[in-house]
Order: sequence, then structure tokens, then C-alpha cells
Amino acid sequence: MAANPAKNVRLGFKASIIALFVALVLAIGLTLVYLSFSRISAITEAAASKFIDKVAELSADRIGSQLKLIKDNLEILRDLPSIQGGAINNAQQLNPLLAAMLENNQELFNLYIGYEDGSFIELDAVDRAGTGARAKLGMPDEAVFRLVHISRSNNSEQIESKRTFLSRKLQVVAEAPGPRDYDPRDRPWYQDANRNDGSLLTGPYIFFATGKHGYTIRLPLKAGKQGVVAGDVLLDATEELLTKEKLTESGVVFLFDDANRILAHPQMSELLKRETAVHGEGTLPRIRADDMGGVINAVHAWRASGVAQQFFRDSGGRLYAAAFREIPIAGNANMRLAVLAPVDEFFANILSERNRLFAIAIGFVLLMLPLVFFIGVLLSRSLRALAIETDKIQKFELVSTPPVRSMIREIDDLGRSVSTMRTVTQTFSNFVPKRLVEQLIRTGTPLQLGGTRREVSLLFTDVENFTAITEKADPSQVMQYTSRYFAVVSDEVMKRSGTVDKFIGDAIMAIWNAPADDPDHVSHACAAALAMLRANERLNAEFEQEGWPAYKTRFGLHIGEAVVGNIGSEDRMNYTALGAAVNLAARLEGLNKSYGTSILVSSAVRERVASEFIFRSVDQISPKGFAESFDIFELRCERGSNSDEHLSQDWEIIYAALKNKPSAEAEGSLILFMKKYPDDRVARYYHRKLFCGQEASL
Repeated sequence: MAANPAKNVRLGFKASIIALFVALVLAIGLTLVYLSFSRISAITEAAASKFIDKVAELSADRIGSQLKLIKDNLEILRDLPSIQGGAINNAQQLNPLLAAMLENNQELFNLYIGYEDGSFIELDAVDRAGTGARAKLGMPDEAVFRLVHISRSNNSEQIESKRTFLSRKLQVVAEAPGPRDYDPRDRPWYQDANRNDGSLLTGPYIFFATGKHGYTIRLPLKAGKQGVVAGDVLLDATEELLTKEKLTESGVVFLFDDANRILAHPQMSELLKRETAVHGEGTLPRIRADDMGGVINAVHAWRASGVAQQFFRDSGGRLYAAAFREIPIAGNANMRLAVLAPVDEFFANILSERNRLFAIAIGFVLLMLPLVFFIGVLLSRSLRALAIETDKIQKFELVSTPPVRSMIREIDDLGRSVSTMRTVTQTFSNFVPKRLVEQLIRTGTPLQLGGTRREVSLLFTDVENFTAITEKADPSQVMQYTSRYFAVVSDEVMKRSGTVDKFIGDAIMAIWNAPADDPDHVSHACAAALAMLRANERLNAEFEQEGWPAYKTRFGLHIGEAVVGNIGSEDRMNYTALGAAVNLAARLEGLNKSYGTSILVSSAVRERVASEFIFRSVDQISPKGFAESFDIFELRCERGSNSDEHLSQDWEIIYAALKNKPSAEAEGSLILFMKKYPDDRVARYYHRKLFCGQEASL
């Protein structure tokens, strides 16, 4: 009888365990590798989409800001008496202003004004239209600007038209006759400006002077002679701007409108040539199904769903992430911005290593089993470091440290991603109150509209006589010194658990006990106000050494219930506080001017922290809009810090006497107080009130 071969096969226990272990490790390891890569792919797509959406938002804001800057310049022009009066026959005083505005707005080709009688003046920065424009407009070599002046009289029958070519210093290089057939009243920008539909732009269309495509930004004159001030933005200039917004090697940012016309594109010149060859001169390229991959489908999906983040595949199957944004300031021009980039270019290293790591995993299991424990230790060490780093980000401990490095590429990439996340979080906190960002990270609560009623401490500041200090100063210096000022004083708020709600011109609004709970918010707010005052004094000493005027800051502080939360729209939110308590804090800040004080607080503040700080009575006020009167106090200093405690004690005696129907004895005591404290401005206020009848305006 033949023996059964299967019964003769024997496996040792050791070999069986090793074989089973290897089989399990291979199965589990390869499965985990596959699942991890699937997860990484999903994370990659989501991260790429969110990043592109953020880039689209920032790019749209940047373009909108540029349009607003041009609009602000046009508003300055139309408010000039010479513009409103149509006094353009002698433009010697107007030319430097127009030239300066063109120098400060590099995307502008020109600025001009047209009037109801057909009169017209225009200053062109011709070189911005390219070398061909110089030849077309007959520009001499030394000329930088072209000035066109058209005047009409006797119901437009008599026309005087002249072109003047100017150097960079606005010296006349040459003169020539101007166009006699040009009438601004016939141009779209003039006709559109008076529609009062809220639209800022006209176009796109071909400009009369250069034959190039572009938009006109225009505003009607509000006073004086009827007319329109305007400026032209060439699409060529926008093309250069969009080129700088490039995300990846194949990524692209472009502008389009609701008719699917491409308004600006990094390769706009090439697209225009192709469109001209097919459809003739003067037409803009369009987003079509037969080019630019599947972006047209993404555009349709965005319009149908309103979801700005979209994915699509090109004809070769390559996955793209896209984001779309409107440019609200463009109004009826319907300007839209699109940002596109292949997903694989964001994390090319991870995606390119996928297949290679499968082979490495098999070789690692089969050939390097003795190193499993060692590699595990290395991996756990790196992962622990990443966990600590993400925990620090969650706790808002945004200390700059080198990225976590690892011999494993994915963990190394993850370390850089975590480092990038820390940077993005820190950047995000520059635009949103840090306390709010910290709370959102800690709780995982989504940023959404809504608010709650809670007690908060509210602080308002303002710089005394800021307009007079800065109105004639160099704008760049104003921004530089004011930014230094904001950085110094706002840092004192944040050091004491406060939240800088917003900067309002030269003013600051800060809150305590929101969004994070702060049981000592009144004490922290008072300490912050005093610290801000001291920091302001130190900064003013530096300003004076540098030849810059001092910034004298006034403060108003109040506590009370307010509605705190996010207001605005889903597209743009603002975290702030609303209510009567906010209004009273703002009123207190303004009253400093009348009393000569620096920090005024309400009685509610004094009652809560009288044991920690020195206050003195100032007045009892009945602000407009409030049913009851309020006692107000000046915050002097922390208790035990200096001699202000003696001044406050002496003043309270005088104040009580003055409030109890001032007598000759009280008036005499006030005079003696002023002799002892000659620089005290509150005493001076009451002296003026008693003897001159002057009171604070509430």
C-alpha cells in the first residue's frame, strides 16, 4: 500500500510560527500600507482643495483691494474744486497730481476726466501699454507721459484739441494737434457712469488710444459741473499680476466673467492671438469644453451649487483642484477669479513613492525582521514628536521650531505639513482674534455666525489729534509708525488675557472674558490699560528721538453685558461685541478730551477692582441714549505703586464738596488743591466750570 505523501510532510513549530508571523505581517502590513495611502490620497485632495480655496480668497481680496485703491484715488480727484468746476484749461496744477497717482498705481494706464459739454483731459503712462503704443501714439524718445486736452465751446461747435508729450518731471517735450473726432460723451465709460446701478467698471472693451483690451474704472462727479473721472486698467497689467499668483508648475490663476470670457490669464497674449485667428480682431477668448481640460464643467458646478471648491479631470485623466471667487467691487462687470492646480503637484513626493514603498515594505518584512523593533522605536519617537507638536498647536503655543524630521519620507513630509499648519494657524490668527482662534482649535467648534450674551470688559482707545499729526506726513511713514504703535499697545492687551477686537483707524477696541472665560477680566482690563499707557509713553520717547510726533492715547473702560459673537455674512465674518455697554465704553474714551484725563472708567469697573487699583471721582454724566446717569472715574495706577494715592485722597474731599453745591469754602479748597497739584487737569476742568461755565459735552 502506497504511503500518503501529505502525511509525510512535517513542519517544525519554530518554522510554523515564523511562517505564520511572516504571513500575518505581510498581510497586515501591506493592507495597512494600502489603506494609509488611500487615506493620504483623500487628505491630499482635501488639503489641496482647502489651500487653493484660501489662495483664491486672498487673490480675490488682493485684486479687489487694488480696484478699491484706484477707486479711492478717483474719489480724491472728483472732490477737487478744480475738477468739479471744470477748470482744466490750465492743467499745470492738476498734472503733478495725476502723474503721482499713476506712479502709485502701476496697473493704471491713464487717468482722465470728461464733462457734459464734451471737454476732456487725459494723462497717459504710455510705456505701460507696450513699445507698440509709443509708435502708435507718436511718442518722442524723451517723453514718459502723454497729455490730451480737448475743450469745446459754443455748443461744441468750436473745438480745441492738443496733445502734449511730457518728460518724467512733467516738462514739455513736444506738442501736436489732438483728436477732433473724440467725444467722451460717446464712450461707454461716460455713459455707464451715470446709471447709478452700483457698478464701478465698464468693459472689457478696446481702448481708443491703444487698441488694447481692458476695463475702465469710473465715477460720476457729485458736485459742480457734470462729468466723469475715470482710469483704464489694461488686461496686460492683470496678466502680469496673475503670473505672480502661480501655485505650482502647472497651476494657473485667471479672471473670467459670467459670459465665460477670459478677462485676464498668465498666457493672455497667446490666448488672444488664437482667438483672433479663429474669430477675428477684438474678441476675448472664452472658456470652452474643448480646451483648458474640464474646467468649464467645474465652473458650471460652482454656479449651480455655489460650492467654491471643485475637482475635475482633464482629457488625460489628471485630477485638478479648483476654487472660484467673485470680485464684489467689480459690480455688474461680473468679474470672477479661478485658481486651478493638479492635486499631484502639491504632494508629488508622496504620490510618486507609493509603488516603491510597497516593494520596500515587502523587502523590509522578509529581509529585515530583526530591525522591526528598532524601526518601531524610531517611528514611535517621530510620531510622538508630531503628537506633541500638534498638541502645542491645539493649545496655541505657536513657538517656531524646526520641522520634525524622520528617515521615513511620509513622516518627514507630515512633519513639514504640521510645521506649515502651525505657520498657517499663526497667520490666520493675525486676521482673527487670537483668543477666538485658540478656542476654535481647542473645542473644534466651526466658525459660524451667531453670538451669546455675556458680561465683558470693553476698552476703547484713540490717539489725540491723530488727523492733524498725520494729514501732511508721508503716508509710508504714517503706516510705519502707526503699525509700531499698534504692535506695542495691542501686545499689552494680549499679555493680559485680552482680545484685540479690531483696529478702527487709529483706535483700538479690545474685550475681555470673550471668547475665552476670564474670571478676573475686570482686573486684567485695568492692568492692560495702565500697561498700554506706560508702553505708549516709552514709544513716544523713541518717536521724539526719531523726529516723529508723539501719539497721546486716551482710554475708555466699562464692564457690562453685551452680545458677543460673529456677525457679517458666511463669506466674511467679524468677531465683535454689540450692545449699550460697548457704546458707553466708547463714550468714556471720548470724554477724556473734556476732562484732560487719560483713562476714564465707569463706576461698575471701580466697584469690582477698587481694592487693586487707585481711582478718583471725575463726574456724574447722563449720556445721550441712556436712561440713567453714571458716575465716572479716572484710573490712576495700581495700589501701592506711586504717590497718586495721596492725590486721589485729597481730590475726593474736594470733589465731595464741589458736588454738594459748591460753596466759597469748596472753591477755595479747589484753588489750594491746584496750587499743590498744578498739572492736574481734572481740577482745571472744575475750575473752568465754576468760574467760566464750561462743561463736558456728553
